[in-house]
Amino acid sequence: MRFSLEDARAVLSRTPATPRALCSGVGDAWTEPDYGPGTWSVREIIAHLVFNERTDWIPRLKIVLVHGESQPFDPFDRAGHKDMLGTHTLGRLLDVFEEERSQSLAALDQLKLTAADLERRGLHPALGPVTAANLLAAWVVHDLNHVAQACKAMAYQYKGEVGPWEQYLSILAEPRPR
Repeated sequence: MRFSLEDARAVLSRTPATPRALCSGVGDAWTEPDYGPGTWSVREIIAHLVFNERTDWIPRLKIVLVHGESQPFDPFDRAGHKDMLGTHTLGRLLDVFEEERSQSLAALDQLKLTAADLERRGLHPALGPVTAANLLAAWVVHDLNHVAQACKAMAYQYKGEVGPWEQYLSILAEPRPR
């Protein structure tokens, strides 16, 4: 499937509602535990998505459009969301994510990107040259990755309860080390 800004925006606009529907009202026993060493809980995943909205997608897109490859993106702080965990409930994080995403989509719309803009190149500090379309496609897949990760964190809470069905439930496979 080729990148389409319209299709990408359709997914991006739906992401905040997905974890809200999945975990609102289910209780901390579902949303606070992670699923193993080096993994995140649902609340941590949402904090990470908020931090990304603030520091990653639109700021990097603007660097591509203004500076191209002459200015690399700032390195991403994978632990930058940790401060929010001490001050935000899951409900508040879901609200903030929705607000931040709405602002990001408004900023994206204001850019009125053309096909030529989508082909403009920027410089990722670790990956090298990327296009604006690569960045926007990664934003969509990043969302989907973390929605799946949130589902995995929740599924793990019943890992010990599914009995022999575990062998059929790929979501319960042990996490791969990074």
